[in-house]
Amino acid sequence: MSAGVLGRRTVRGATALRGRTWRPTPYQVFGALFWLVMTLAFWRIPLCCDAGQHAAVVERLKASLLHPAHSMADLPGAGSPYYGPYAVAQGALARLTGLSGWEVLRLAGPVHLIVLLTGVGRFVRTLTPRPWAPVLAVLFMTLLWGTERVLWSGYLGLMSMTTNLSYPSAFAIGLSFWAWALTSSRASENEAAVRPIGPRGLGGWWGYVGIGVLYGLVLLVHPVTAVSAATGAMAIVAARQRAWRGRVVARWAVAGAAAVAFAASWPYYDVLSLTGDTGMDRMHRRLYEGMAKNSWLALLGAPALWWRARRSARDPLVLMFVLQSLVVAYGWVSGHYTFARALWSVLVALQFALAVELAAPRPWGWRRKVLGWAAVVGACVGFCTVQAGAVVPRSLDPVGFEQPPRWPTYGWAARHIGPGEVVITDGFTASRLIAGYGPNLAAPIWPDPALDERERRRRLTDVRAYLNPGSTRAERTAVARRYHVRWLLLTRDHPVPEEAVVVAWSRRTGEVLARVGPPVTR
Repeated sequence: MSAGVLGRRTVRGATALRGRTWRPTPYQVFGALFWLVMTLAFWRIPLCCDAGQHAAVVERLKASLLHPAHSMADLPGAGSPYYGPYAVAQGALARLTGLSGWEVLRLAGPVHLIVLLTGVGRFVRTLTPRPWAPVLAVLFMTLLWGTERVLWSGYLGLMSMTTNLSYPSAFAIGLSFWAWALTSSRASENEAAVRPIGPRGLGGWWGYVGIGVLYGLVLLVHPVTAVSAATGAMAIVAARQRAWRGRVVARWAVAGAAAVAFAASWPYYDVLSLTGDTGMDRMHRRLYEGMAKNSWLALLGAPALWWRARRSARDPLVLMFVLQSLVVAYGWVSGHYTFARALWSVLVALQFALAVELAAPRPWGWRRKVLGWAAVVGACVGFCTVQAGAVVPRSLDPVGFEQPPRWPTYGWAARHIGPGEVVITDGFTASRLIAGYGPNLAAPIWPDPALDERERRRRLTDVRAYLNPGSTRAERTAVARRYHVRWLLLTRDHPVPEEAVVVAWSRRTGEVLARVGPPVTR
């Protein structure tokens, strides 16, 4: 054989190897960059808002993994929906590593973001093979909200993410996208030929069991998000499943049964008992009242969704939009305002429809060009009016974008308070954060099925009476004894009672920590 022939064959082999070289997709590149930027943005802001509640949950599980106390009160925690599988896993991690609840939440944020981004990518790929569609989906999902800041958990704008990435709701939404992707794959496959999902595949009946368990996990992690997840699943199955023979119906019935069985078998609380709970409804009414201002930019996706509906009334995004909108409407009509939290799933249908439409290859017709320019303008408006401050630090900000909230920390007070000791506070931020360090509140600020709502309101009334400037020492002593109060955490405007001893104060906020009762020897 001649040297020339050998040379040519070597070249062909090398070329073949080069042809198999892995190249990242646009979404892998953009997703990695987005993950890095949002992780840094999340880490630069002190944890605030509901983070104190979730840090307290980790602390209680760290103290007792099998029988955790109430997350905010000196009471048993049996029956609390905060103690789901994911929270228990976080508590186990804290016990094994010695991390505090706050540190666990700091680590959870980037993990939740990975689950969310991979779930979005997987779900969008079930809608279209266009490589730029997932990139646009993330952009629109985080920018096309409204022109007023909203920081509620489960809302997916950039600004909201800086505060709620560590919450169970963020993890549950990421799992929901994964569940929708797997549901879409199952519903699209031929009844007789099961297409594998993963290296070995999840074929046959066990694949449906696995999908059901995933939905059951979403239900246990964050029950409100599970409503959106289940509604989306129904829309996807109705859109994708063409043949409804007996075996197909049986398989989806198995998936539903697996979800219910998995959720119902959880020993920490009865998830089915939450169906009639209305404790959180009142505080969610303002989400309906501000819904237009918080989400109107997402309507830019309405033309794209309408075009999809004209092509097929059984389009998954169209059905999802309709069904999820009915859930939100039901919440308003019925007074169960907690269902306003399903808004993210309504907007996702609009945002993703817009992303798929604008990911189409060129040349574009005039309608798509107009829609594209409108989307660019809308994204810029959303970024500049609300979202920019989430990723642009004040030191690099030439405009003065509104920044995420920077709540104070309470390590200065917590170092004096023993784990589980009871505190009375009149501060808005202190009442939401101090329990995350280990202490308890005499009156929890959030409803919880583990504590009868009448008892919680009774405690709130007693605390208000204690803090009343006109209260007598005897009245304050009676309240302190009733709830085993040892500490007061008071704002600068509240006088310290004569029987209290000031122990520490905050230079930043002027808040005072005072002890009531004799000191505890540790």
